[in-house]
Amino acid sequence: MLGGMSPSVVILGAGLAGSEAALQLAARGVRVRLFEMRPQTPTPVHVTDACAELVCSNSLKSVKPDSAAGMLKRELEELGSFVYAAALRHRVAAGGALAVDRAAFSADVTGLVEAHPLVELARGEVQSLADAARGADALVVATGPLTSDALAADLARVAGGDHLAFYDAAAPIVMADSLDEGKLFRQSRYEDAGAGDYLNAPFDRAEYDAFVDALVSAERVVKKDFETRDLFQACQPIEEIARKGRDAPRFGALKPVGLTDPRTGRRPWAALQLRAEDARGESYNLVGFQTNLTFPEQRRVFRMIPGLERAEFARYGVMHRNTFLDAPRLLGADLRFAAAEAATGVPTFAAGQLSGTEGYCEAIRSGLHAAVSAAALLSGRVAPRLPEETAFGALVAYATDPAVKDYQPMHVNFGIMPPLERRVRNKRDRYAAYAERGARALGAYAEELRALGLALDAGGAEWKEPSDVL
Repeated sequence: MLGGMSPSVVILGAGLAGSEAALQLAARGVRVRLFEMRPQTPTPVHVTDACAELVCSNSLKSVKPDSAAGMLKRELEELGSFVYAAALRHRVAAGGALAVDRAAFSADVTGLVEAHPLVELARGEVQSLADAARGADALVVATGPLTSDALAADLARVAGGDHLAFYDAAAPIVMADSLDEGKLFRQSRYEDAGAGDYLNAPFDRAEYDAFVDALVSAERVVKKDFETRDLFQACQPIEEIARKGRDAPRFGALKPVGLTDPRTGRRPWAALQLRAEDARGESYNLVGFQTNLTFPEQRRVFRMIPGLERAEFARYGVMHRNTFLDAPRLLGADLRFAAAEAATGVPTFAAGQLSGTEGYCEAIRSGLHAAVSAAALLSGRVAPRLPEETAFGALVAYATDPAVKDYQPMHVNFGIMPPLERRVRNKRDRYAAYAERGARALGAYAEELRALGLALDAGGAEWKEPSDVL
């Protein structure tokens, strides 16, 4: 304890990372004040004031244990992530991926935050790190890629130069009852039988060519041809992909591989997949169709997709500027933000997409990691090193490596993991070996946390009074 009282932490941003950090710290007996600027200060893409609102896709990626995304989910489960547990409670069908009913999911997380006796959810914009940290024992900055202009300017001043940015785009969502099911078919890629978790809109060659012509000539919101470095690769607008070559979408979002059109018995020339947005299947996301087209052009062009001729849009695709820190120059492996700490006078951590990682589960995991780091510091303990053999450990090692130049945000992936001791030529076996090695490293790390009294049970923990932990 500090000064005879339970320590307190201020967290900026109630997104995935901030919500996870708040619940993790509170579960360890730390008082938390969690600031969220919505609804007083809106963003270009959020539509609610709920915690952990998903604004791009409702998919949290693969759950396959021998994938990097699956390894990350195992870490979240093993380390007791509250937000990941909420995602599992509100899962919707999405083949081998974890997708959620986004409204139910964010409502669940908001309920957890608001109900916890050690968490105060404060509404209003914070414009200065120093003001936020006043009176706190530690600060976690998790304001995300849509950090307000005022706080972004303060972050740039604190960091000693311009922070980096890239453009990000979100895909449209259409209402299920406006789709022509006579032209669509339900199937997951490569499945031999079963109804399938995706709706598929098949193109023949003439339909595809007409669609691509309309796509590349349509009016855009941001009237420029983006360079590769301007756009995070996983969020390239579909029209930018089409500009790279007429067949480029057929090898990306519109790839037909693994699908058979039941009307013809053959693979279509191209196909768009639509994934359920909610548990009842009342709305669908156009998978991989992030876009910078104006709303009227989205309505015109995307209604050229077979089966979407009368589509009603629950949300149009949007494009916005994302803000993130130059992590290799600014953050430590514990996500400690030294430059901000010098300005605030208290231990300061960064988490979520602002910290220079990319992806939903990555944001949740970074909130958990920052919470463990802060809890250890406040209790006079040293958190164990996060093994690079784990999915998030590899990501943190990459993101905080000063040798990395011209840094861009990164998802977890096998390409940044330490090489295996022996070469495995078969890709499937190699990925399985990464996963097996990561599981061993995760187990050892979790055991270290338990020995230090910093661990929670898998799947989350019961609330604890301040005196129970710190």
